[in-house]
Amino acid sequence: MFPAIFTFLVLFTAVCAAGVIVCRNTVNAAMCLLLCLVGVAGLFVCLEAYLLAFLLLLVYAGAVVTLFLFIVMLIDVRGGAPRARNPLATVAGIIAAALVVGGLASFWVRGHLAAPAASATPALGASLKAYAYPLFTAYLLPVQVLGFLLLVAMIGVVVLSRKPDPGPKP
Repeated sequence: MFPAIFTFLVLFTAVCAAGVIVCRNTVNAAMCLLLCLVGVAGLFVCLEAYLLAFLLLLVYAGAVVTLFLFIVMLIDVRGGAPRARNPLATVAGIIAAALVVGGLASFWVRGHLAAPAASATPALGASLKAYAYPLFTAYLLPVQVLGFLLLVAMIGVVVLSRKPDPGPKP
């Protein structure tokens, strides 16, 4: 039963991630992103990382995707005429696809990753202190800088989305 659920979640997440890339409508792409994050949270649950699954759903699916949808609807993006393809972007896409296929082929040829020894794995249900201590000591500055950058980006979007004043009315 477990391999079937895990395989379903992997395929579901991959299809939703492809939907984020393929969808032309930004709202549909955001919904695919939300489903992709739900699939990743399901994978975390299968791996018994319940805290990571909860934080992923709470922070990313709950806040970031909602903020993204709010910004998309606030800007009111309209689809225009399709642009001509850039040959450099086409070449970069082909190279990226070749690298992904090469990486998957090498993984397929080499076999599966070795499982760590049972003594090397931490106990299930480890305390939140193991996550919180590095976050508030070693990684405090990057977390604060990231929060500030997100605040600046949100303010920038609100400023850019304002409609210009038509001028004084006679």
